[in-house]
Amino acid sequence: MAPIPPPYADRPFAAFLFDMDGTILSSIAAAERVWSAWARRHGLDLAAFLPTIHGRRAVETIRQLALPGIDAQAEADEITRLEIDDVAGIEAIPGAAAFLAALPADRWAIVTSAPRALALRRIAAAGLPLPAVIVTADDVVNGKPAPDCFRLAAQRLGVAAEACLVFEDAPAGIAAAEAAGAAIVVITATHTHPIATPHPQLPGYDAIAATPGPGGTLQLAPR
Repeated sequence: MAPIPPPYADRPFAAFLFDMDGTILSSIAAAERVWSAWARRHGLDLAAFLPTIHGRRAVETIRQLALPGIDAQAEADEITRLEIDDVAGIEAIPGAAAFLAALPADRWAIVTSAPRALALRRIAAAGLPLPAVIVTADDVVNGKPAPDCFRLAAQRLGVAAEACLVFEDAPAGIAAAEAAGAAIVVITATHTHPIATPHPQLPGYDAIAATPGPGGTLQLAPR
């Protein structure tokens, strides 16, 4: 039986853009350890709060709570320091290391809501390769779901965001990629419940490969 073609198998892309947490690596346990301790100190309902931390910048997660007497940036900075110290259990999404290592260095980027220091720490902990372009929370004024981060990554790669394929896992990131006009694949490796999305979904990277397309582009192919 022939392999099932992956999403967009017939479409060339100028570049691939990858979210980090939940998309190329899993840091859920580490992040939730740190955020749970913070939430308990502030009397928050953990069950309601923890799902809101994924895919957004820490400072925006805190600001939306509108807690009295809180310096959101100072709290976010402290959370980042604690997250940098706690990388236990961080691991690559299945197939991600090989898939990323095979990509041309000038044709992919990581686009994350984490600060740069935390992103580099987690990427190293997961044993993943580093691209030439990494866009982090430090690089944009407006984080996901604003499209700024994906547009900036495309610009730094010298391509249009509309010509890129974005790999995402979280609603805020999906909305950001939609607003940037990019095509989207949703990675479901860390999902515990089905996600409502019109975009194609993949459980990981084990069944896909990237092949050269016309004019230096990339295309998805079955492995």
